[in-house]
Amino acid sequence: MAETTVKGFFEGLREKLNAKPEKVAGMNCVYQFRVTDAAWNVKLADGKAAVAEGEAPSPNCTITMAEADFLDLVSGKLNGQMAFLTGKLKVAGDMGLALKLGSFIG
Repeated sequence: MAETTVKGFFEGLREKLNAKPEKVAGMNCVYQFRVTDAAWNVKLADGKAAVAEGEAPSPNCTITMAEADFLDLVSGKLNGQMAFLTGKLKVAGDMGLALKLGSFIG
């Protein structure tokens, strides 16, 4: 995977998701990612994705991770379920949305 930083991952995510709208079809939600000291939000609506740096006003699902663990997750080195079970990935809000993460961020 070309992204080697959290910022690089999120900067390329909108284009990646909008290139394959079937991955987010039918989803209407806001994900908040807190990765170490950085915050990013991803809004999915009408088959389109919008990615912004910072906190979203009212996210449906918040994911909190350390930077190294997040980079391992998006590169495929870390399994999302294992990360959750071992406390490396924390979820607040809609758990159903958290389960759908793997279908579009990996």
